[in-house]
Amino acid sequence: MKPVYLAAASISLLFLSGCTPDAFPKHPHYEVIKPKVRYAPDRQNLEKMVKQLQGSPYVWAEEGPDRFDCSGFTYYMYGSMGIEIPRVAREQAKMGKKVKVSDLQYGDLIFFATDRHHPRKITHVGMYLGDGWFTHASTTKKEVVYSNLFTSPYYKKRLRVCRRYLPEEKLTIAQSDRPWQNAKKPTVSTSKSKGKAIVIQAPMQELESKGGKGNFFVQVGSFVGHPKADLLYKISRAGLHYKIIRFPHNGQTINKLLIGPYATRTETLPVRERVRKTIQKDAFIAEIR
Repeated sequence: MKPVYLAAASISLLFLSGCTPDAFPKHPHYEVIKPKVRYAPDRQNLEKMVKQLQGSPYVWAEEGPDRFDCSGFTYYMYGSMGIEIPRVAREQAKMGKKVKVSDLQYGDLIFFATDRHHPRKITHVGMYLGDGWFTHASTTKKEVVYSNLFTSPYYKKRLRVCRRYLPEEKLTIAQSDRPWQNAKKPTVSTSKSKGKAIVIQAPMQELESKGGKGNFFVQVGSFVGHPKADLLYKISRAGLHYKIIRFPHNGQTINKLLIGPYATRTETLPVRERVRKTIQKDAFIAEIR
């Protein structure tokens, strides 16, 4: 049970409209609360939790169910599937099966050294989703967000080790340009792959861009070859700016079409809804740092 002063603080928050919890409380709750086992240990259940927990507030020393620090987030998800892992990032980084960056799979944990004074000390952890994307409880964004390992110089430079805790299983590539979300069938076609998703584990390179500064985008789709001119015209005609990012893969060029950038996720939300209604119903928000 949490201390009385924390319970009182939580109750008071309910009466303050728009109030968010303190990311670094003066009196952190250090007692580790083991999550209740609710799911079988597999990718499908991880995907379910990833979707449910996006946007949850970051709070130091918390491990759920509705607020997390970085290692509390991974501890909660794996614990909810009956897989016991250490509570803190530096200990999580010592266990599990060590894997190479090139062999990363959905659910693998990736560990970073973010303290410039201690370049080898593990201080942050996220869960890999595929295509360079990972989910993590961010201390800078103060919530659970998506970031991209391959396009972020910050995270790419600070990555130290990757570990696998999820039991090995045969995985099939979802028919979607989002490896961490299941979609029935993409509506945006590609010139060669006819919409089939391609999971890329190579760094992304900017091909062309239109727009200003920011980290948040609305992703329209992935394409083998350059997106069709009529689709780009449709985006421009709607008064939206786009960016195309290129992946080299098996001798082909895979392009991601992004609308943006925007400064915050909140600013991006109405754009995503507009794009879903008029351009691509499966569009989603992506953060690139």
